[in-house]
Amino acid sequence: MSTLSIRNATPADCKIILEFITELAIYEKAEDQVVATTEAIRKNLFDESTTTKAVICCSECRPIGFAVYFLNFSTWLGKNGLYLEDLYISPKYRGLGAGKKLLKHLAQTALENNCGRFEWNVLDWNEPAIKFYESIGAKAQSEWVGYRLDGDSLLQFAKT
Repeated sequence: MSTLSIRNATPADCKIILEFITELAIYEKAEDQVVATTEAIRKNLFDESTTTKAVICCSECRPIGFAVYFLNFSTWLGKNGLYLEDLYISPKYRGLGAGKKLLKHLAQTALENNCGRFEWNVLDWNEPAIKFYESIGAKAQSEWVGYRLDGDSLLQFAKT
């Protein structure tokens, strides 16, 4: 049985974080959308002004996955929430409990920060992830529809 551990990511992890991001994008059939670089990750995850954090999951001290998260705010609760942007475990290490360990670590982080919620999104076709999330008691928020402005749409709207 492999020993799993979770640690805070450091600037030295930028290369492996980018590798995990690329693996995730390949899985989601969106590799062409990855424009992140190790420098962008270094600046935006580790700059002293950032509000985004990352953790690394290790098996026998070897990085096997990661999670990126940040605190958001619920006006209705009047307190922060923890928002999970990405969670990824390399395929050959799935089934060891690493995903559950990462989620549990983030749930504990949410409680330590007095968060009222722990939220994330999942692609509607990702049945293995949906089943996994439901198995730990997470509930789909089907009444909410996500919207996004990005690229040219964001640029054009901001300029009008």
